[in-house]
Amino acid sequence: MADSFCLQREPRMTVTDVLIDIFTRPQDLVRRWHWKAAVFSSILRGGIFFGTNVSAGWEAATGAGLAEFLYRLVASGFYGSMTQSFRKARPEWLANLTAAIVLPAIQHTIEFGIHWLRGTPNLKLSIGTSIGFTVYSTLFNLYSMRRGALLVGQDAQPIWHDIVRFPALFVGFVASAARGCGRLLQSAFRR
Repeated sequence: MADSFCLQREPRMTVTDVLIDIFTRPQDLVRRWHWKAAVFSSILRGGIFFGTNVSAGWEAATGAGLAEFLYRLVASGFYGSMTQSFRKARPEWLANLTAAIVLPAIQHTIEFGIHWLRGTPNLKLSIGTSIGFTVYSTLFNLYSMRRGALLVGQDAQPIWHDIVRFPALFVGFVASAARGCGRLLQSAFRR
């Protein structure tokens, strides 16, 4: 009940409104830098790049993991801020699509360039895994942000509060995805 109340009292915006806001006031991304996204993403993605390159040796894996950790420590704060901006956007499906596909295309292009220049050995596997993780994590973050978790700024809760909520948020996220797939299947069979 509290989640639905929280969702109802926030003003709604279109996806276009959010994109215009992001591109006409990029200074707000600095002001609203999302430290929670930077912390979680840099640790998880550093691990992804380490793990996907360990077959090339510890030195290569460490270099790839460290490069990704440092890139994400900076960049994910900005991308997290953009993702948080989409939590109020409607229609929700378009906000999800834009946040999970369009915005990550920019970050993965930069990511590819960094790892290509430094000679990351298993580049295809590393980037492919990172892209898959981005789609999943962005949708999970949006789901969580719409329910008052993983926010920074005025509506933020302490990070430990977010972490305690992870199990319930994950179950709700999976159930929501299953319901969405079920609705798509129902509409496909009705045609």
